[in-house]
Formats: sequence, structure tokens, C-alpha cells
Amino acid sequence: MLAEVKTRIQSAQHAALRAVNTELVGLYWDIGRSIVARQQVAGWGKAVVAQLSTDLQAAFPGVGGFSIQNLWYMRQLYQEYSTSPKLQPLVGEIGWAHNLLILSRCKDAQQREFYLRMTRKWGWSKNVLAHHIDNQSYEKSLLGQTHLEKTLPRSLHAQASLAMKDEYLFDFLDLGEQHNERALERALMARIEDFLRAMGGMFAFMGSQFRLEVAGREFFIDLLLFHRHLRSLVAIELKIGEFEPEFVGKMQFYLAALDAQIRHKDENPSIGIILCKEKRRTVVEYALRDARKPIGVATYEITKTLPKNLRGQLPSPEAIARLLDKL
Repeated sequence: MLAEVKTRIQSAQHAALRAVNTELVGLYWDIGRSIVARQQVAGWGKAVVAQLSTDLQAAFPGVGGFSIQNLWYMRQLYQEYSTSPKLQPLVGEIGWAHNLLILSRCKDAQQREFYLRMTRKWGWSKNVLAHHIDNQSYEKSLLGQTHLEKTLPRSLHAQASLAMKDEYLFDFLDLGEQHNERALERALMARIEDFLRAMGGMFAFMGSQFRLEVAGREFFIDLLLFHRHLRSLVAIELKIGEFEPEFVGKMQFYLAALDAQIRHKDENPSIGIILCKEKRRTVVEYALRDARKPIGVATYEITKTLPKNLRGQLPSPEAIARLLDKL
């Protein structure tokens, strides 16, 4: 009974916080709309907005949010989103601080939609959201080379595609460019919290060198995670060199064994991520073409980078819109 009541209380608390946030952002939206309307009709300038801030703070002492800067943010929020019916509802579903972060750091409408939807869906904190923006998760998710659309149920495809990236940033590691796979694995395990955050923040750690036994032989998966929202085991193989086609066959074997021996009946099919230092995109495309298991091939970096030549390979705006609509 205690467990049930605690769960109910937590659910009510979360619902109350969501309701308060929705009302707060709605209030700020209305204030921003009023400022824009008055500027258009009466030619309001900076001095009038500053006076409004002073008057509001005097009328509601102890209530934050009415600083001059915040009023200008309210105006900007309304101006940026008032002409986008698709994004307006999303604004009220995440926190004010999250909105300001997206507003200031993202200039493209579809990039903003990505972070608005992902923050709402995965419940990212402000710091996690900032990490994803810094790590260029939007671009890296859309560039991802996977075989998910042909190997996962339609209901999971969009979520899984956006949960996997084309490149992962491990800038928290103290590794030189020359390192072996075991050193990489040990370094990741030593910073497991940072590693899980870099992977996307919705993973639980299941083990390193995870043991499988098949026909009396032992096999070991470098890292095994569990994605909480996808409800899928995620096997990760670490490769310090360039992607080779034979990596796919080995990963398919691991996923088949996981599904047969480890996966629970209420869980979705296991997913594989082959993490390499380098890859040739055409080689990956051919290697995954006839794969029967959901596998993604990504690279890792220990410094922040997204090659400029890859930015031109992002999907078309129409394809991005279709993908975001499924979130």
C-alpha cells in the first residue's frame, strides 16, 4: 500500500508541476503578445518596457520573472513562434529555462522542433538539453546510419532512430588519439555517468564484457545497456579503427543470442550499436543493406567536431518533418 500511495503522490506532484509550468509559459506568452501589440500600435520603446518591469515587480513583490530581460524574452518567444502553429503547443510543454535555451542557441525552425520534442519526450533537464545542443545531437541523429526501419516495428522506428546518433562525443575521456579498445572500455567505465549522458541519458547500464554462452562457447559483448523508453537491450561493440563489414555479422550474432537468452517477453527486440573511430558511409550502407537485426554504425570523438562535409548530407526538410511528426 505504501508503494502504491508513494507512486500516486509522485504522479500527482509531476502532474501539478506540469500544470504550473503550462500556466506560467502561457502567461509569459500572453505578456509577450501584449508587448508586441503595444509596440505596433503605440510605438513602445525600451523605456516603456523597463517601466512595465518596474511596475509589475512593485505590484507583485517577491514574485520573480518580471525583470526587464525576461520581458524581452517573452516578447521574443511570441515573435519567434506566433507564426508557427506546429511549434506553439510544444512551447508550453517544457520549462521556461528550456525554452530560453532553445530560443537562444537554435536558429533553424526544425532544429528547434527537434529539441522541443525531445525535451518533452525524454524529460531532459536544462543541463542535459544544453549538453545535447553542444554535442549537435540534432545533426548527428539525422545523419545516423542504421537498419532500423526494416528491422523494428513501425511504432519504434522513429523513436529508435532519434535515440541513436551518427557520432558520439566522449570529450570527458582522458585518452590520447592512440589507444586500444580495452583502454577505451576501461575509460568509459571509469566515467560511466558521463558515458550514459553522452549516449542520450535514457540508458541503464547492464554490464561490460557481458557474457553469453552459446553451444558451450563463451562470447563477450563489450558493453550492454538498456534503453528505458524503447524497452530494448542495446549491445555496443567498441572498435578503435575503421568500420569493417564483418562487424555486422558479429553484431547480428550477439543480438540473436540476446533475444533468445536474455530479453524478457515484454521487451522489444535488442538493438546493436557498432562504435568505430572512422567509417566510410558507402561501406556502412552496403554492409547494413541485408542485415536482419536492428543495427546502427556510429563513430566516436574525444573532441567536439562535426565534419562540415557531413552537414550537407542532412535529410531534406520534408524528410526531417516526417520524422519529427512521429515523436
